[in-house]
Amino acid sequence: MNESATRQHRTGPTPWRTTYRQLIDTVGPGAARMRRSLIGLLAAAVVQGLALACIVPLFTAMLTQRDITTALSWLGASTGLMVFSSVLRWRAQAFDFDGQMAQATHRLRTRLGEQLRRIPLEVLQDKRTGEMNSTVLNNVDENLLTTLTILNLIFIAVVTPLTTAVALLAVDWRMGVALLLVFPAIVPLYRWRRPALGRGKRILGEAHQQANADVLEYMQGLPVLRAACQAGAKADRLATTFKRLEEIQAYGHRKGAKPNILVASIVELGLLFVLAVGVLFVLDGSLDVAVLAALLVIMARFFEPLSTFILYTAILELIESALERISALFAIEPLEQREPADVPSRHDVAFESVTFQYAGAGSPSISEFSATLPEHSLTALVGPSGSGKTTLTRLLLRHFDPQVGSVRIGGVDLRSIPVDRLNDLISVVFQDVYLFDDTVMNNIRMARPDATDGEVRAAAEAAHCLDFIARLPQGWETRLGDIGGRLSGGERQRISIARALLKDAPIVILDEPTAALDTESEISVQRAIDALVSHKTVLVIAHRLSTIVGADQILVLEDGRLVESGRHDELLAVSGRYRCMWEAQQRVKNWHVNATGAGAAV
Repeated sequence: MNESATRQHRTGPTPWRTTYRQLIDTVGPGAARMRRSLIGLLAAAVVQGLALACIVPLFTAMLTQRDITTALSWLGASTGLMVFSSVLRWRAQAFDFDGQMAQATHRLRTRLGEQLRRIPLEVLQDKRTGEMNSTVLNNVDENLLTTLTILNLIFIAVVTPLTTAVALLAVDWRMGVALLLVFPAIVPLYRWRRPALGRGKRILGEAHQQANADVLEYMQGLPVLRAACQAGAKADRLATTFKRLEEIQAYGHRKGAKPNILVASIVELGLLFVLAVGVLFVLDGSLDVAVLAALLVIMARFFEPLSTFILYTAILELIESALERISALFAIEPLEQREPADVPSRHDVAFESVTFQYAGAGSPSISEFSATLPEHSLTALVGPSGSGKTTLTRLLLRHFDPQVGSVRIGGVDLRSIPVDRLNDLISVVFQDVYLFDDTVMNNIRMARPDATDGEVRAAAEAAHCLDFIARLPQGWETRLGDIGGRLSGGERQRISIARALLKDAPIVILDEPTAALDTESEISVQRAIDALVSHKTVLVIAHRLSTIVGADQILVLEDGRLVESGRHDELLAVSGRYRCMWEAQQRVKNWHVNATGAGAAV
């Protein structure tokens, strides 16, 4: 792994107080129960330390005083404290055992899903699907599912020995102080290792996110990769990602091996120092050999937790990096929701002096655009690629808001319409249809989950879907595969139109749904569209101008600006951009006809 990647992560470690607040915030309604669990684990570690401290008077009564009654009393006290510690720990970890942690992770994922729905899609389009999947799934699990287990191990490694050492002050202050000296040695070791651990875990976390994104992209694009002979060993991007992940992991092991051995050695030497001091005190007669024997048992119990304490904190750093990514997603400013909320009573659409520029873009995609789409009318958007047609539809869908101006439905600013109600008002048929790996019935019903089977079938019939559904292996219960891969392009389009018919929204957006279809599929899809747009306010993105000659109005865009508007005949009557586009398409059409005729003659 190169050093430049490391230098990019030389930010200071997150304060534990900040991590604690982030953890409590992510738990949500279970925060109070989580706090009680943490306090319970801390108390269990303290009680366990007291139980171990009882070994010293137990050994003294048994080996030196040979007082069976006293020895049994201390044995009973130690056993009782151990049992009490186990009960406390069990009750504290009931947060896990009773399923409350699983509920917390479910709530967190739900909140993340709600946040994804609220934030501008302009922000999300800069993030890869696999990275979001990693945040919503993997980071949530890293954040919550192992937290109590790791904190329990840290408390046992630090709090329990510390409690025992403090308790030993009452037996022999010299040995108590000697044992306490081991702990200040751990603090600088931890502070020395924590920045490197934090950087390493954050770099590793980012590499895992990259790998998740690349694997998902590879699986979704496998048909294309095979066609391009880029599958298998030739999948260079995926292979590079896996190689980098391997390098990061190997680098982390190499860089961590010596420090981890050093930490374990210092802890071991510190405990041996305590033992050596005890031996000297025994030899000069100031310490009972029974106390030294008890200390030997206690130190044997402490060695492994203390020496692995830094490794436990490494896992804690992984939790912290997951919390940071979750917090970063929650920190994205959601779309504005103005109060009081309002819902339009009519369904005309108005763009009022709209200007929008994507983040990082050199110029606006839409500039001072104004237009009105009357209710129950068909409006077509035409223009060259990159002229802003798709951006306008996204503004209407409120994937993001304009920096200047407003978009209104029935006179109501979209920012005043609740998101769920806005979604109810608009149906969309995209050129590229996305279907889910679910049954035909469920893929259509997702437009209106409360629809009956009869209503779903009626929508499918109106969209001319029944013929190909009947040919599927399990009919309506056939799963369509990822992105609807079991269907052809025309069949996917008709499923999409069936969704829109079932939804029956008053506003319909069509993104040239017939552009990539063969003639037979186009005829079927066009019939389905005719059923869909009846008595609706329709906005269609048109590339083939012959499909929109009957539109109520045609809006011509160029470089994000409205350069012409009117009906087909009106626009042809003037020598403008639309007329040039129409004549160019007619020349191409005539060329195809002539070429076909020439081929036939030959």
